[in-house]
Order: sequence, then structure tokens, then C-alpha cells
Amino acid sequence: MTRYINESVEYLQDKGFDKPEIGIILGTGLGKLLEEVTILKEISYNHIPNFPTATVEFHKGKLIYGDLAGKKVVIMQGRFHVYEGYSLQDVTYPVRIMEKLGITTLLVSNASGAINTNFKKGELMLIEDHINLQGSSPLAFKGVSALGERFVDMSAPYDTKINETFRSIAKENNIKLHEGVYASVVGPQLETRAEYRMLKIIGADAVGMSTVPEIIVANHLKLKAAAVSVLTDECDPANLKPVNINEIIAMAAKAEPDMITLLKELIKNL
Repeated sequence: MTRYINESVEYLQDKGFDKPEIGIILGTGLGKLLEEVTILKEISYNHIPNFPTATVEFHKGKLIYGDLAGKKVVIMQGRFHVYEGYSLQDVTYPVRIMEKLGITTLLVSNASGAINTNFKKGELMLIEDHINLQGSSPLAFKGVSALGERFVDMSAPYDTKINETFRSIAKENNIKLHEGVYASVVGPQLETRAEYRMLKIIGADAVGMSTVPEIIVANHLKLKAAAVSVLTDECDPANLKPVNINEIIAMAAKAEPDMITLLKELIKNL
């Protein structure tokens, strides 16, 4: 993997990706942040050596380098998922590339379902901890210790100072920002009523199909990491209604302005 990473990094450096400070992974329906970015370079994933290619129709598949709130950033417009047939090593490969390019902070967004019945669709949740239900680890491969310590401490996977800054920004801008535990499942099917009951019992406040692998690798690489979920549907097993993917994307779009404010103001303060 080291050789593959070096080939990808050298290609991007040759294209002008010069020492970004912050990496950002955009979740489903959260592309308008790019309107706030002075884009210096953008490259389709399928042009980058050894890079996976997004196969989900609403994930664009571009790596973007530019300036946001006075900081150099590299942004994933479209991410990878286990449900697309990728391994967890594939899913997290871009995080390793961004770290080699120079980032010290990783910010992640996602669309997720609200398990906590006090949370409503269209609201945001700051992830303060997570439960990995994807069946494996992105660190479970031969040779991982060549890329970082094998046994990674996960007592505080989400940076406490960044989370405190998010709270302050939300308060100053009158943004409703819940906090909770995010459970990451494989998907792509949504959960049954019994599965939602189980998730609630084990302590999940929201559920999605991403984020946790990237956060694990960020901790493996000793990056500061934080993540915010857009709650796109309500998952109360006693009142469960069929979910339409177009409705999920519409809910993400509704919450997007608040997400953009959080990210922009945070980056100013980093």
C-alpha cells in the first residue's frame, strides 16, 4: 500500500495540491460548500493513480484543492462505501492520501437517520462517539504497522477542542446542534424496525453507512478529527414510514446552510 499511496500523492503534488492544512469529506447532498471555496485545482477520482471511483449516482467523484476561510483545504466531493463493494482499506485510502499531502485536521459530514426520538429530520448532530457495526476495521490488514501504530487508542476519537468550537459556533449562530453517538452499518438497505430498536438499546442516536472507517484511520494517522451528521429521516420503530432517497437528499439540502456556517466558521478558528 505504501507504494500506491506514494504514487497517488506524487501525482497530486505534480498537479498543484500543495500542503493543504484541512481535509473535508462531503456527505450525501452536501455539495454547496464548494460555492464558498476558491478552487485552485480539481481532479476526477478516476484520473488519480490507485484511487477508487465513486459509484453512487449522487456522489460526484472529485478531489478539490482550494482556499476556504483563509486556509488551504482538500475536499472529497463524493466518498466511498463498503456497500459499493469496496474494502475498508479502499474506503479510507483517500484519508491516507490527504494526510501525506499535509493535512493535520479531518472534517467529515454525512447524512444519517435519527434514532433518538428527540431529534428531528433537517437538524444537525455533532458526533461525540461512535459504534462500528461494519463488521471489520480499516486497520485489519497485513502491514498496517508500516503506516502507523496497529493498536490505536479510541477513547476520544473526535477532537474535544474542535467539538467545543462547533458548540460555540452553533450557539452564536442560533443553529440547533444535537450531540450523540453515531452507529455505522454496511447498508445499502435501510434498517428494519427490529434493527432500529437494537440500535437504540445499544446507545446509538443516529445511524448511517459511512464516517466511522475514515475516523478510525484519521486516529491511526494522529489527525485531529470531527464529524457532523445531517439528520435526514426519523427512525422511530413505533411510527416507521417508508423512506425515499430523494426525500433524504432534500432534507440534506434543507440543513446544508447551517452545515456550511459551522464548517466555515470552524475553519476560520482553526
